[in-house]
This record gives sequence, C-alpha cells and structure tokens, in this order.
Amino acid sequence: MGLQWVILGAVVAAEAAVAALLILPAPRVIKSRIVALASLFLQPGAGILPFSAFQLLDLHWKNEHRLMCTSDVCTIEERTRYEKSIFKAQRNIILCVLACLLYWCIFRICKYHKEIRELEEVEKRLKDQ
Repeated sequence: MGLQWVILGAVVAAEAAVAALLILPAPRVIKSRIVALASLFLQPGAGILPFSAFQLLDLHWKNEHRLMCTSDVCTIEERTRYEKSIFKAQRNIILCVLACLLYWCIFRICKYHKEIRELEEVEKRLKDQ
C-alpha cells in the first residue's frame, strides 16, 4: 500500500521542480521553451488530480474506521502504532493537497505566461501600425 505514496511523493517533487523552473528568472527564449514544455505535460499530468482525490477519500474512510487507542487498556506498542498511523495519514494528506496545489500553480503560471506573450504581440502590432 506504500507504492502510491512513493509515486505521489515523486510527482510532488517533480511538480515542485517544474514550478521552481517556471518562476526563476531566465532569458526570454529559455523561459518560453520551459513554459511550452510544462504546458505539454499539463494535460497528461491532470491525472494526478483524481488520483489525489481518491487517495484523500481513502484516507478519510480509513480515519473513520480506524480503531481508537485512547483508553488505559492499550499497551505502549498499540499506542505507538496508533500514533504512527495518525502521523502517516497526516503526511499523506499533506502530499495529496500539495500535489493538487502545485498542479494548479503550474497551470496558472503557464497560462499567465501565454497571456503575457499574447499581450506583447498585440502591443507590438499596435506599435507597428
């Protein structure tokens, strides 16, 4: 069951790297190629959104049906296992939210770059007239 979290962690790391590349200053030619490359991966990368949503639903269901260990009857090992599962669930929720948030940020940054390029073209045409 840990493979999906490894994959999600790798996707979040890749999205963070792409977002960093998009916001770092670079020459116009390089920036336009980076934006074009990121835009190509946006549509296939949208698969991370339903995947994250499904994982969030799975975490919610597991949280609702988790055995509680809050009484004095629990042993130290059971309490430690319970707390560890809570920490893992919180980490996984953060991963899911970050995956969706970073995808949205990359999408908006690419869209803003395209709008800026279009506005610059309109400005150039107006200057030429």
